[in-house]
Amino acid sequence: MSWVTPSPPKGDLEGLQIMLSKNSKIYVAGHHGLVGSAIWNNLKQRGYNNLVGRTHKELDLTDQLAVKKFFDEENPDSVVLAAAFVGGIMANSLYRADFIMQNMKIQCNVIEQAYKHHVKKLLFLGSTCIYPKNAPQPMKEDALLTSPLEYTNEEYAIAKIAGLKMCESYNLQYGTNYIAVMPTNLYGPNDNFHLENSHVLPAMMRKVYLSKLIHDDNWDAIRVDMNKRPINPPAKLQEIVGDGNVDGNSDKDRILKALAYYGIENNKVTLWGDGSPLREFLWSEDMADASVHILLNVDFSDIIGIEKYSSVFYGVRTDGEVNRNNSEGRGGAIPSLGEIRNCHINVGTGKEMTIKEIANLVIRTVGFEGELAWDKSKPNGTPRKLIDVSKLHSLGWHHKVEIEEGVEKLYRWYQNSLKE
Repeated sequence: MSWVTPSPPKGDLEGLQIMLSKNSKIYVAGHHGLVGSAIWNNLKQRGYNNLVGRTHKELDLTDQLAVKKFFDEENPDSVVLAAAFVGGIMANSLYRADFIMQNMKIQCNVIEQAYKHHVKKLLFLGSTCIYPKNAPQPMKEDALLTSPLEYTNEEYAIAKIAGLKMCESYNLQYGTNYIAVMPTNLYGPNDNFHLENSHVLPAMMRKVYLSKLIHDDNWDAIRVDMNKRPINPPAKLQEIVGDGNVDGNSDKDRILKALAYYGIENNKVTLWGDGSPLREFLWSEDMADASVHILLNVDFSDIIGIEKYSSVFYGVRTDGEVNRNNSEGRGGAIPSLGEIRNCHINVGTGKEMTIKEIANLVIRTVGFEGELAWDKSKPNGTPRKLIDVSKLHSLGWHHKVEIEEGVEKLYRWYQNSLKE
């Protein structure tokens, strides 16, 4: 394995870091996704060329035996776990069991095999939906598990909490170096624009774009869009349009009925809720840069502090010497250390806007002059989600792309994607 492990001088955090060489084999799980693809590109730009990725067709991460076989064959030095089963409020409401089951399987399989194959560094990507619905704002890492979660994404949040706790617990029990990062709402190249399960910003952008095309009677562009990202109708929509995908080859009436189901009409777009919730958004390439910064420069010792780290992994227990080859009695079993928890890192901008403000920004960017309506019978989701990024800043990273620039970049990317 291509790793450089310096001898740890006393009291020197840098000395404890396990440093990646340019030849280190890095497995990026989810390398075609929004964040995974950006992390892949960021690593490439930094000169890391021994990267490994698999599509879902090539490797089903919910398949325990397939994941084991992959790790047996590739034996990566480092892992970035950016693969997940994701979606917005509608998807979370429709597929509650899938959100918890699929994500738990992915996390358990990858983290277990990373440990069994002696992976030296693992970066786990979670979500800020792990925090309670009514957590004090901005949300610090210590807000975790202090009160009930937002109901509309509870299953996804529980799965991600389990993932970060696995990283924390493996570190304490086995001396691994697994870091969990919790990004705020992300958007950017390779985002999910599918109407059934996309997140708020790309969904909003596509709805506004299609509504404008309907008003302009631009059916060539509508059919291109629908062929690129066809609608796989859920059961309720099937009652309206029948079985089978709705794509660019469908007749006009079927397309219009399917789009209306998602609030897309001639020069009118209807969004869920009342637009009042406050949200924070981070450009995916900024998230990738933060992730790679943490992968290369931040270790578990940096997060819990050198004194606790040394006590857990190098020191002496109250009831005898620690055997580093035996996990029994590590971590929380050392009473003098107190509790070691909430070792994850928030990643965001520390800035927020209402959903209505975001919608108006999208409308201006797309050049939409129609009506924006709000369906107040639908849930808003968490009223406010702003994270505290002071820990991230203390570790040496700040965001670069502001939301206004990011929305323009996303719209350009979306239009270019339709030409491919």
